Amino acid sequence: MIHEDFIIREIKPTDNLDLSKVIRTVILEMGAPKIGTAYEDKATDLMFETYQKENVAYFVVEHKNKVIGGAGIAKLDNCEDNICELQKMYFLPIARGKGLGTRLISKCLEKAKDFGFESCYLETMPYMEAARKLYKKNGFLNLDKPMGNTGHYSCNVWMLKKI
Repeated sequence: MIHEDFIIREIKPTDNLDLSKVIRTVILEMGAPKIGTAYEDKATDLMFETYQKENVAYFVVEHKNKVIGGAGIAKLDNCEDNICELQKMYFLPIARGKGLGTRLISKCLEKAKDFGFESCYLETMPYMEAARKLYKKNGFLNLDKPMGNTGHYSCNVWMLKKI
């Protein structure tokens, strides 16, 4: 159940440090490698700046004035098709199991549709089971191979949804 004290809003410059901590904390919690994941991305420390280009958006989940998660969309790198990527979706434990993931995915896909994207791609890892279940529930289908080039070679589950 969603509680009023969980807010989904657009990213602000002051969110950078908190968001980078959320992303790295979750990656370590899940036992994911630091290399070939968002852990080592330069963008992880500059999330606000990264999402200030055209046709990109990033939303944070806030609980009692503290950033506890987020997700964004941007054009899929090195892909000719009109496909965006659901990027850097991470939630601290306090945000999980409350329907916030579905709300955040919906918000990102709405924005992607406004930008004119036709499909949304994402990458995750086999052992991130709750995340994979969430994506499936929201209409993402498994692919046999990656699309574009995200640089996240440690992520070997690829999914796509028409929007």
